[in-house]
Amino acid sequence: MESQNVYLKPVTFNNILKFAVPTIAMTVFMSFYSMVDGLFVSNLIGTKALSAVNLTAPFIQLVTAVSTMLATGGSAVIMKKMGEKREAEAREDFTFLIAVNVAVGIAVCILGYVLMDGAFAAFGLSFEVAAYCEEYLSRYLLFTVPILLMNNFSLYMIASGKASLSFACSVAGGVLNMALDYLFLGVLGTGIGGAAVATGLGYSVTAVAGLVVFCRKSSFLHFQRPSFRPGVLIAAAANGCSEMAGALVTGIVTLAFNWMMLKAAGEEGVAAVTIIMYVLMFASSLYTGYSYGVAPMLSYYWGEGDSGKLKRVVSVSLKVIAAISVLTAAASFLFTEPMVAVFARPGNPVHALAVTGNKICTAALLFIGFNIFGSGMFTALSNGAVSAVLAFSRSFVFMLAALFLLPLLFGINGVWLATPAAEFMALVLSGCLFLKYRERYGYC
Repeated sequence: MESQNVYLKPVTFNNILKFAVPTIAMTVFMSFYSMVDGLFVSNLIGTKALSAVNLTAPFIQLVTAVSTMLATGGSAVIMKKMGEKREAEAREDFTFLIAVNVAVGIAVCILGYVLMDGAFAAFGLSFEVAAYCEEYLSRYLLFTVPILLMNNFSLYMIASGKASLSFACSVAGGVLNMALDYLFLGVLGTGIGGAAVATGLGYSVTAVAGLVVFCRKSSFLHFQRPSFRPGVLIAAAANGCSEMAGALVTGIVTLAFNWMMLKAAGEEGVAAVTIIMYVLMFASSLYTGYSYGVAPMLSYYWGEGDSGKLKRVVSVSLKVIAAISVLTAAASFLFTEPMVAVFARPGNPVHALAVTGNKICTAALLFIGFNIFGSGMFTALSNGAVSAVLAFSRSFVFMLAALFLLPLLFGINGVWLATPAAEFMALVLSGCLFLKYRERYGYC
């Protein structure tokens, strides 16, 4: 079968893109879920509601963090076993990890409802914005389990040679999300809670499709009676901890950004941060999608011991990321005003703040791709420790240091400079670690 022989093909630019392009498209559509919510919320409800979407982001990042850890870490462990020809054991572990996802999703959902009220009270928000936050998050949490399954099944479909199906599910989910946003907000007037439900139902498309696909014995990966191996769960968690750390600290940094902007520019400042994060999210989704796409190849060839194929994948990847970096940075700078105008009309205080901020933050797009790929590469090579150092330093240490220092020197512009500064420092660290481990893995 095609899915069984895909890793035996020569490593050419076209074959790499067959893995990467569907996953790039998939992650771009996934980023659209939040962006579409923001678009409908800001235009049909208002910028205060848009602020609420961003204020709930740290809680949503908790869900993303757990699912990303289990998905990326588990995929690396399982595909390495596939490369070692331990297929039956890999499928048992796959089933076991999916069951763990369901249990974790239920626990996270309950935790979210318990902590929600007290968390928003700490911000000192206006009654209107606080109400928006609680309404949005309370609906979103209902879909915690489907969201975890979606993130896992997306990667496992790719690993099974079904990248096109993963892409199709993401497109279907994105289209459904947009249609339901229009229906719930524009026609039925359900308010911001309707946007959360639309997003959850969009995510559920991949979750349902994955259950169908992986029940079939003909799939490269499929469900079979799981074996409880605590070591597998520990390995998956340890290997994916860098991605989890990245998602968690993104939530922490979002909290810090929101706190700084609430003090500097009020709730309008939070809305401006939200718009800029959408731009960065879109660009980051390109790099994340590419890294997800090539990760199974890196894991398989590392398990197989084929350094020639490993070198080719890494070499092509660095060139692709460099090209995307230049194109996205140029597009973001040149089209800043029309992009911002989609969310906030000219004349709105949010518009002016976001235009200035985005032009400054655009510099970060030159560095983000290499940092995301570096962390993802070490995860795929089962070196979660190095990957965690990269992710934690980039998203937490460097970001918070820049966020608290630069505003003291440059005022509100220092808030916008924090992201490019942190990404540049992370690029230097990524380069050093890339060179340090090149002989161990033989990727260059």
